[in-house]
Amino acid sequence: MCKINVAIDGPAGAGKSTIARRVSKELGYIYVDTGALYRTVGVSALRKKVDMESDEAIASVLPETEVEMKFVDGEQKMYLNGEDVSVEIRLPEASMAASRVSAVPAVRDFLFDLQRDLARKNNCIMDGRDIGTVVLPDAQVKIFLTASPECRADRRYKELTEKGVEVNYDDVLSDIIKRDYNDSHRAVAPLKPAEDSVILDTSGFELEQSVKAIKDIIKEKIG
Repeated sequence: MCKINVAIDGPAGAGKSTIARRVSKELGYIYVDTGALYRTVGVSALRKKVDMESDEAIASVLPETEVEMKFVDGEQKMYLNGEDVSVEIRLPEASMAASRVSAVPAVRDFLFDLQRDLARKNNCIMDGRDIGTVVLPDAQVKIFLTASPECRADRRYKELTEKGVEVNYDDVLSDIIKRDYNDSHRAVAPLKPAEDSVILDTSGFELEQSVKAIKDIIKEKIG
């Protein structure tokens, strides 16, 4: 039986993870945060202290990098070589590292089969930067979720401070603007909406409004 796949793409801080997690739970699908996969590889590269400007140096850590995604009580957890790094991968430096490693073809190949296999076996909502364009081009539902940089920075700042991470709002905004540029200008699978995606701007939306909007789009597409 064909599994239902929902692809949600969009820039950093658009709320993809929070919204997709809620919608997945309410619909009974699994949630796959592909950004967490790249963040985990990014943390691996940072820990190895490799030259982050070198594709070859980043690729060199892959043979010693074991990435595992587990679902504990319905919540996605990320493991790097057996260690739970679910909190560490949300730090600003991990975010920038994820943007960098995601532009490396070897890293994308490394994670590609894992993402496809999860979608093939489960009804799922998968979010990232190129899900609808590259990873799941045949997904029944494709959504491009976005919001203004300032709105996204505010959300990310609140998310980090609520977790006890000390950050500066201006630094968060600067990181988001820089990541937007990097993600949309990279040579491999740049961030852009799929031609058949629904574009949803959630600037000014409360979480419940965003969740309802996503559910309405899915309902309209699959009945």
